[in-house]
Amino acid sequence: MNIRTTTSDMIGLVVPDDPGELSSLTEDLITLRNATESQLSVCAAMIDRLGFAKKAGTTPSMWLQDKGASPAAASRWLRIGKGISKLDRTAGYFRDGFLSTEHVDAVVKGIKQIADRSDVGIDDEERVVFERRLLSHAISGARPTEIEKIAQGLGNQVAHDSGGPTPAEDPTLNRLDYAFSEGRLVGRFDVDAQIGEKLYAALDLWSRARPEPDGSDDARIPTQRRADALHQLLDCGGGGGDGLVSAPRTEVNVTVPADHPDQASLDWMGPITEALAELLACDSSMASVILDSHGVPIDMGPSKRLFTGAVRKAIIIRDQCCIKCGGSASWSDCHHIIYWSDGGTTTLGNGCLLCRTCHRAVHTTGWEITMGSDGHPWLVPPAEMDPQRRPLPAYNRRTMTLAA
Repeated sequence: MNIRTTTSDMIGLVVPDDPGELSSLTEDLITLRNATESQLSVCAAMIDRLGFAKKAGTTPSMWLQDKGASPAAASRWLRIGKGISKLDRTAGYFRDGFLSTEHVDAVVKGIKQIADRSDVGIDDEERVVFERRLLSHAISGARPTEIEKIAQGLGNQVAHDSGGPTPAEDPTLNRLDYAFSEGRLVGRFDVDAQIGEKLYAALDLWSRARPEPDGSDDARIPTQRRADALHQLLDCGGGGGDGLVSAPRTEVNVTVPADHPDQASLDWMGPITEALAELLACDSSMASVILDSHGVPIDMGPSKRLFTGAVRKAIIIRDQCCIKCGGSASWSDCHHIIYWSDGGTTTLGNGCLLCRTCHRAVHTTGWEITMGSDGHPWLVPPAEMDPQRRPLPAYNRRTMTLAA
């Protein structure tokens, strides 16, 4: 095959106006595009492996960009080139032009995500099983984003079986970076599924397109709409001016299959673990939707603001700070002592303040909380910390002095 001849033919190609010929040409061009990007991924992996870009004082990605590739395309080719070597079926479909680069990229990223969630990784046999699972969805017409969410669910199962990490729900990986530049604030963030779902839910309503005053379509591009939504969120999401924190305003929908209650999923961020579902139930307005085996809703729990402003303020007055570590009340969640999902009520007697770190510890590391006869919460440490599991008073009462 002479690439230069093919390129010349493409440049001189005349697009027909006959519907049948146009349809056939479009299909052929899409297949050619996919097969071409398959070879470009092979080239990108070879460029990276040979290291001549580094010798030239640049990176493989920058080298590809200098040759005319976009930054996103260069990164995608390199990622596919590195990850597809052990995915024979995916490579074959890609090479034949049957799968798009975006679908192949979703499969490659999905397999890596699944492997990363196991302490010991996955073996070749497991990789084949997971590859077939993701490929079946790609071939049946699933979008790349759907394939990534399916992989996320499979990764959660692997993490649960092996006791490995779940990066999507790991708050220690959260980052928020910003800096002032020419009078503007510029930044980026990388946050876990819990924060991501709340942010999506909070911004979704205010970032939808709205008509202009003259009735024409919204002239703002999506990124402008999201910036305006953030402004609206900052204006509407603060406290009541009394120095106390108002109740959270974020509504989160959690979908739970009736036959697989361990496979809960969020509207925006996709599959989550049972632990995160319980954690979200503590300090969000949450509606749970129960689905049957065919995906049809069979029950829907009412959306409920779990701790209203009045109850939350009463808890703050009583606890003053995080009952475990003493962290500021303004940075603390209201935790249901008896979980809301287990029938716990949203009352002063069933709530307490926990900072985000301690909140997660109570849900995941064996700490328990009980309400004492004195009307204050008490902490029960896990057995490995105290074999007798002797209750500890809340932080503000542990540090009380005689004068107080």
